Amino acid sequence: MDATSARPRPLRTAGLLQLYTPSDKEIVMTRVFDAPRRLVFEAFTKPELLGKWLLGPPGWTMPVCELDLRVGGAYRFLWRGPDGTHMGASGVHREVVVPERLVSTERFDEPWYPGEAIVTNELVEHQGKTTLTITILYESREARDIALKSGMDGGLAASYDRLAEVLPSIDPSEVHS
Repeated sequence: MDATSARPRPLRTAGLLQLYTPSDKEIVMTRVFDAPRRLVFEAFTKPELLGKWLLGPPGWTMPVCELDLRVGGAYRFLWRGPDGTHMGASGVHREVVVPERLVSTERFDEPWYPGEAIVTNELVEHQGKTTLTITILYESREARDIALKSGMDGGLAASYDRLAEVLPSIDPSEVHS
């Protein structure tokens, strides 16, 4: 990487989602949305909106979406696959800076990677477009590598494609700054 490069080339891309591995315990993903960051933040923090887009691959639903948006507040997500499979995740918010940053722990009910992860969502707006940068810090390289091999970026890419479709339906006058 030369001095003019902001970051290395993506390890891989899934649609508009780019994935990087800046260290042996991290995955960083970026995606640009054609919407102001306050709308993107709203979509990340309102259960009625999350349930419309944070669904993973086609056919999945989110029958449980609970979120207490404050430092120390918990969240709980439960997804159901088209074959009846369930996948649940929960965590606690460590940092909430509206509409810029959300840092939370993440632990799955049936761990498919060992330990807990720290997920940081950062939103930067430029000329009405928002760049979302998600950094997932795992407890070990093993956990990160399991996540990389799982295809999780494909599920996230599908979710973020749905988010791009949901964003225009959010009424800006109802968004709290």
